[in-house]
Amino acid sequence: MGNIALFVLYSIILFLPAYIANPGAVITGGHIKIDMGKTFHGKRILGDGKTWSGFIGGSLIGVVSGIIIYYITLLIHVPYGTYGANLVSTVLVLIPMSFGSLLGDLTGSFIKRRIGLKRGARGSILDQWPFVLVSFLMIYIFARPFFLKFYGNFIPIIVLLIITPPIHRGVNILAYKFKMKDVPW
Repeated sequence: MGNIALFVLYSIILFLPAYIANPGAVITGGHIKIDMGKTFHGKRILGDGKTWSGFIGGSLIGVVSGIIIYYITLLIHVPYGTYGANLVSTVLVLIPMSFGSLLGDLTGSFIKRRIGLKRGARGSILDQWPFVLVSFLMIYIFARPFFLKFYGNFIPIIVLLIITPPIHRGVNILAYKFKMKDVPW
């Protein structure tokens, strides 16, 4: 595998906390609806599936998973570097990445409600790409040096957008089989 392919693979590994935050929200969710049952133009703002416990819990699970990845990369001496020079700078990357992931998920849900899709309805790209895109936006805004180093040439972003739909589908099928989700999408 060439250096570019290894770098792209490593950039994907560093993005895992954004992926992990979403199932983390399923595990920790269920308490205190974010929209408090309110509607916007006659439709629920987000729906019952979006809760503060899931948003905060999933985001924190993403951050913790990133800290684990940080220490693993230090142990194996990865030549490309990691999230930051120390734990504090690492957390300052992981917070916008993980919380951005779930903000993207909320954005997708908001759009799905506006176009009349119910909770659990297939939203295809609205279920798969907003969490990636908003996570990248948050990293760009709050951790720009990290973003430019690992995602600035956009190749890893394109690769992540391509691989996200099958990964998302596989994780949802597993969650459904383990009775953590009502539908397998």
